Amino acid sequence: MISSFLPSIIVVLALSYSWPEANSFTTTLLTSSSRSTISYPSLYRHILCAAKPAKKNKKSKTSVGTGFGSKAVSTNDKVRSVSGHAGSGEKPLRIGANTFDAIRKDHGSECTHDVYCYSPLDDEETFWFVGKIAVRPGTAATAQQAALSQKRLIFEYAKRELRPQNLGGKYSTALELWLAPGDSEMDAVQNKPHTILIKVEGTTSDLLEDFSVKDVGYNPEIYVGDEVEKGGLRIKRDPLTGKPIKPVFEVNQSM
Repeated sequence: MISSFLPSIIVVLALSYSWPEANSFTTTLLTSSSRSTISYPSLYRHILCAAKPAKKNKKSKTSVGTGFGSKAVSTNDKVRSVSGHAGSGEKPLRIGANTFDAIRKDHGSECTHDVYCYSPLDDEETFWFVGKIAVRPGTAATAQQAALSQKRLIFEYAKRELRPQNLGGKYSTALELWLAPGDSEMDAVQNKPHTILIKVEGTTSDLLEDFSVKDVGYNPEIYVGDEVEKGGLRIKRDPLTGKPIKPVFEVNQSM
């Protein structure tokens, strides 16, 4: 009698260990909105905050190599990662944007830094505005650490979604991340001297032991209308010093 039940028991056990996890995560990210140095797109926020299926807790991972399909390795909650499967960039972007909003709401613009992406293979003087980062005060996080922890995510978004014409493909192998004072986009366009860019140096191995990616956020830039084809905000800077290379001008003057 016992032997007659063994095949059924084995099948049941096999099925219990091979049942796949459901994954209904989709990849709708970009949407229309207008740029503002003070407020942020409510429609975009609605998409980023959309409810997702519950998943098991997993350690943070980051990619080795380049691209959304790169191999993932553990980084102990220090990096906002992009890894593995199609659409894997949407979740960390949503989390990064929500965290940015929360930090910004609690601590204001003083905790914010503008982010630019630069590829000398495309243009030796052009820096593209790709969004903002926020750093929670009173933690181990600094602007440089915040940028390092999200560097791969920002690069992948910039070169694949935001501006592949100038940051993707053959230009992506030399990408650099640079920081400017928070909410200084318009001053930077006018070449005002305080809008000096600072290069993000180092790797994720330089993150402090008590650093947590939960203390930093990233608000990605979004292109609308003609920006999608012609490109959005970009500035000219000396790649050695980060300083403006053109004189200051007022907004009512021609560039």
